[in-house]
Amino acid sequence: MLQSSTTLDATFAALADPTRRAILARLASGQASVTELAQPFSISQPAVSRHLKVLESAGLISRGRDAQWRPARIEAEPLKEIADWIEQYRHFWDARFDALDNYLKTIQQKGKRHVRKRR
Repeated sequence: MLQSSTTLDATFAALADPTRRAILARLASGQASVTELAQPFSISQPAVSRHLKVLESAGLISRGRDAQWRPARIEAEPLKEIADWIEQYRHFWDARFDALDNYLKTIQQKGKRHVRKRR
C-alpha cells in the first residue's frame, strides 16, 4: 500500500539530509546506539539524537531500550513504500529511453544509407 501524501512528505524530508541518510546506511548493517552513530560525524551526540527523532517520526527507525542502551534500528517498510512510489516513474523513464533508442537507431540507419549513396 502506498503512503499518504503527508507520510510520503515526512519520509522524503527525513531523507533529504545527508547525515540522516548516512545514519540509515549505518543502521542497515545493524542496530546502534547514539554514541556509535555519532562516531563518524563531527557533530555532538545531542545533534545525532535530533536526527534520530526526525527519522523516528518519519517511521524510518525505531528505538528500543536494553537497560541503559537505547539501540536504534532501521525500519524497512517506509523505504519499500518510497521504492514502490518511485517505481511508477521508472516505467515512464523506461518508455522514454526506449523511444530515444528507437530514434537513434533510425538516425543511424539514415546515416548509413546516406554514406552508401555518396560512394
